[in-house]
Amino acid sequence: MPFPQSNIPDQDEFEVQKAPKPSKNRLSAKDIIKHSALFILTFISVTYVGIMWVGQSAGVESYFEMWPQGMLFAVLLLAFLATHEFGHYFAAVYHNIRVSLPYFIPIPIGIGTMGAVISIRERIKTTTKLFDVGISGPIAGFIVSLFILIYGFATLPDPTFMENFAEHDEIIAHIHETGSFPDEPIIPEGQEMGVIVLGDTMLYSFLASFFDDVPPMHEMYHYPFLFAGWLGLFFTALNLMPIGQLDGGHILYSLVGYERHKMIARVCFGGLTLLAGIEAIPFLHQQIIEFLPNYPMASTVIWALVLFFLLKKAFKNSYDWIGPVWALSLIGSVGYLLISGDGFEQIGSLIWVFWCFFLAYFVKMEHPPVVYKEPLSPTRRYLGWISMIVFVLCISPSPINIIQ
Repeated sequence: MPFPQSNIPDQDEFEVQKAPKPSKNRLSAKDIIKHSALFILTFISVTYVGIMWVGQSAGVESYFEMWPQGMLFAVLLLAFLATHEFGHYFAAVYHNIRVSLPYFIPIPIGIGTMGAVISIRERIKTTTKLFDVGISGPIAGFIVSLFILIYGFATLPDPTFMENFAEHDEIIAHIHETGSFPDEPIIPEGQEMGVIVLGDTMLYSFLASFFDDVPPMHEMYHYPFLFAGWLGLFFTALNLMPIGQLDGGHILYSLVGYERHKMIARVCFGGLTLLAGIEAIPFLHQQIIEFLPNYPMASTVIWALVLFFLLKKAFKNSYDWIGPVWALSLIGSVGYLLISGDGFEQIGSLIWVFWCFFLAYFVKMEHPPVVYKEPLSPTRRYLGWISMIVFVLCISPSPINIIQ
């Protein structure tokens, strides 16, 4: 008579059940070559563009003489980007989530790159895994940026360093006369283009307060460590915005859940549209005032229409949100411009406008729910709220200004 089957597995079955799952992230030679090629192209692109920012142009006879400075900038910036993206990558590999190597994106304008991304190739099913993958990149990149900045501040040359840059005669004369940088930008006579002024942040300003010979924000981008570090902080802040599937969205969703995240994301987006309006209305004003000189408020009307349709997309036609956010954002933008020094005549930009459209059309406001919700460990919760503080410390309301 046969024995009944036991529910207890034999030793071989038990060992098979306990065996680790096979990795989903085996790299092929094709993958390694493709991603390495993108990294090399991005390094060349950042080096090429970096020369225009940090290249010591005084007395050089050839553009190629400035390649060492451009390469230094590329090394620093890509160290931040690579650390950020590989933070995500290794967290995904640790949790056995299918993920690509980082795709570096070269573009030979601006700072030479549009950043880097990884592709998560399966749905992340638990809150803990989502949190770990989301926070690992910003924290890793932030630490690298912090080290780059602190080293840059600790090794600052004296202000006569500006003698290494051509077309800075007025600033150099001021330094020789006073021994310090001018508080305000000095624009040479006949220069049509304005002076670029980078936006300060709370963390950058705090660190700068401990060191001497810190350059003003209208000359800081000539210093490769300071510029790369500032960019690292700014990009960290952009990624930590608690919206949609940005890193900050993953983190906040894991901390507070779907409904609270949805509300906070919409409030944050409304604040972002206020900043966009402060930049966009003067920009539109400068473009149309020559054609409609009798309608000085035309730029406001155009922005009001753009803002309405932008909020319709972002808030999915939820008029309970669209109406109040539209009104508060528009009133805030116009009110700020009316009480500020140059009003509508200041030089605007479209940085936050672009970012608002990117969020509304590609990132979205809401975070898709995970399959299995689980409470985060105390350590993860502490790290999550610290990352939200990092966002506040690193964001600049006006990252790039042009003064004429």
